[in-house]
Amino acid sequence: MPEPFGKQDFHDARKAVAALQTLYDRNTKFLRDSFSALAAGGDESKRYRAFYPQIGVTTTSFSQVDSRQAYGHMPTPGHFATTITQPQLFENYLIEQLRLIMRNHGVTVTVSESTTPIPLHFAFLEGTYVDGAAAERIKRPIRDLFDVPDLDGTDDQIANGTFEVAFGEPRPLAPFTAQRIDYSLHRMTHYTATSPQHFQNFVLFTNYQFYIDEFVARARELMANGDSGYVEFVEPGNVVTRNGETVPEGTLPHRLPQMPAYHLKKPGHGGISMVNIGVGPSNAKTITDHIAVLRPHAWVMLGHCAGLRNTQALGDYVLAHAYVREDHVLDDDLPVWVPIPPLAEIQVALQEAVAEVTGLSGYDLKRIMRTGTVATIDNRNWELRDQRGPVQRLSQSRAIALDMESATIAANGFRFRVPYGTLLCVSDKPLHGELKLPGMATEFYKRQVAQHLTIGIKAMEKLAEMPMERLHSRKLRSFSETAFQ
Repeated sequence: MPEPFGKQDFHDARKAVAALQTLYDRNTKFLRDSFSALAAGGDESKRYRAFYPQIGVTTTSFSQVDSRQAYGHMPTPGHFATTITQPQLFENYLIEQLRLIMRNHGVTVTVSESTTPIPLHFAFLEGTYVDGAAAERIKRPIRDLFDVPDLDGTDDQIANGTFEVAFGEPRPLAPFTAQRIDYSLHRMTHYTATSPQHFQNFVLFTNYQFYIDEFVARARELMANGDSGYVEFVEPGNVVTRNGETVPEGTLPHRLPQMPAYHLKKPGHGGISMVNIGVGPSNAKTITDHIAVLRPHAWVMLGHCAGLRNTQALGDYVLAHAYVREDHVLDDDLPVWVPIPPLAEIQVALQEAVAEVTGLSGYDLKRIMRTGTVATIDNRNWELRDQRGPVQRLSQSRAIALDMESATIAANGFRFRVPYGTLLCVSDKPLHGELKLPGMATEFYKRQVAQHLTIGIKAMEKLAEMPMERLHSRKLRSFSETAFQ
């Protein structure tokens, strides 16, 4: 192991994060160097281990803090701690969380080594290629020599509210442990073909490539104009187009990944990321499980839906304020009896964006947008079954639209304390025999996708202008919450 790292107390959040970075860099380098030495014929009689950094805070008072704040304070006196990974990636987030805790409680924070080993797989730098021949020169199993990812300790118990603190152990300071974060960072790269460092704090999800095509065209135009406030546009393969340029740097992958991501970047991660999640609640859960560790400020679903009311027209918008959850992928993590409330800040931003883009307001806005319940189902061909059951449930729930992803994204936003919203566009009305013919569909997509995406971007820009303390709703916090957002 590396030399022991003595505990250090800090009154300054930036200095504390710098110490976390120093410790993390030292310990991960130790593991990489040890692996390289073994591949070159080093000593296989030893086991090599290094630990994640840890941040700890102790409070001794029940004094109340500003009750308007959703995070940045401990619920009770006690000792709280969390393991930390990749401090450079999370630098701004960590500084803000620690700054609020120091301000609200008047305490120091302690940087130390945790008792959680860093798995070898997570110690390699992003993009590292491990030569198979070099690994084969190590005769003993890797698990005999290094710690490897431990799924027993990689879970969502803290976020789910099911974590039980053992006697004498610190209470959790953050919703995710370091190993859980590392796991998601690696999966994120796999699914989206972009580095986690490119993800922005405002995320749009869609279930159609049409939206991505429009987003790409819009982003390239913004880069070419050079005066939009966005500084880079990143596509799968980490292909970068910089502000004021038209020629990207890098090569797009031959095949797109399962859920490609595109990032219109601003300083401080203040821009917009857009992900094509494809079809189905499983994809929706998978990608939001991973993006949640980046602690985005908001995510919103933009996509198509089936309109369930005869009064709706193709192209009308649906602003979800409630959800019927028949997606089933989150049943074990978030019981269906848990309500998923609308968040005022998100709802207002979306409604204002629709009004500004369409030029309609007040009572006239109701002509093209309806606020109501969205049902999410896990059977894309539900129409082919006996309709009496599902249609009756949809009617009793007062649902006005049906899709396969929105409730999953909203429910995972609720579960992970990420502000969420849904704005859908009616693309067919199966209960009323109104389907698009091929020519109609082409014209519909050309017209409606561009307007819908403009609304989504405008809504995200409105949210980005808000103080984050207002955006992160207290509705998403349980009785005993982590101090970190």
